[in-house]
Amino acid sequence: MCLIAFAIGASARWPLVIAANRDEFLDRPTLPLARWHGDGGNEIISGRDLRAGGTWMGLTAGGRIAMLTNVRGPASLTGDKSRGELVTRWLDRTVDAASFMAGIKAQAYGGFNLVLGDFKTGAWHWLSNKPGPGLESRALKPGVYGLSNGALDTPWPKTLGLKKALYSALATSDEDALTAELMRALKDRRRADREDLPNTGVPLALEEALSSAFVDFPEHGYGTRCSTVLGASVASEGWDIALQEVTHAHGADDTPGMQNLRLRWER
Repeated sequence: MCLIAFAIGASARWPLVIAANRDEFLDRPTLPLARWHGDGGNEIISGRDLRAGGTWMGLTAGGRIAMLTNVRGPASLTGDKSRGELVTRWLDRTVDAASFMAGIKAQAYGGFNLVLGDFKTGAWHWLSNKPGPGLESRALKPGVYGLSNGALDTPWPKTLGLKKALYSALATSDEDALTAELMRALKDRRRADREDLPNTGVPLALEEALSSAFVDFPEHGYGTRCSTVLGASVASEGWDIALQEVTHAHGADDTPGMQNLRLRWER
């Protein structure tokens, strides 16, 4: 997943909102959003990468959440292990973030950003690996955050654009309106002006193609595969969770799809 904006405790009406795009090679086999069970027997709600077995974003009925993006840059790490397994490992366990981070061998993975959340305890963390020992990590306070393929809140144009849309969406009290506004922002194909592009070490044509919220780069076999919006609203016994995933078609043989899922996190 290559673009995420998320709001934690920034709205009394919407204590958690996530809008995210997953960008990936178009031929990478994938399963859409569904309920399934991890190796530890815990139910996980997510899409799945069929090549490496992990996922890019997921949650559990108990209120745990994880989200992942790759890091793109001249000095970003390469590694043999799948970054997506970090997401499923967090969702399939009950350890806290400190214990989880202590068990990560940072150099075994390609460059990543990972957001770990436990909605019921209010504990949120961002962590990232980088050249050198250990992990960079930060506990997250209530607020609105943006994440693409740089560090947390790196002001790339598409990250700023999605955060702006999220601030606007938080002002609505209607679930359908919130989802629709964020889905429109996630489908924005406008590319950044050249003077605003980040310099991540890739060719200019690729940097331009990756600068839009919705990536469509068929000549590279790459693009936005799915868009996801999660909204948590306050209910009498806890929080109602509405989750929508739209799967995009990039070719004549592709079939677009939509999955809607609801659950409740109890207090």
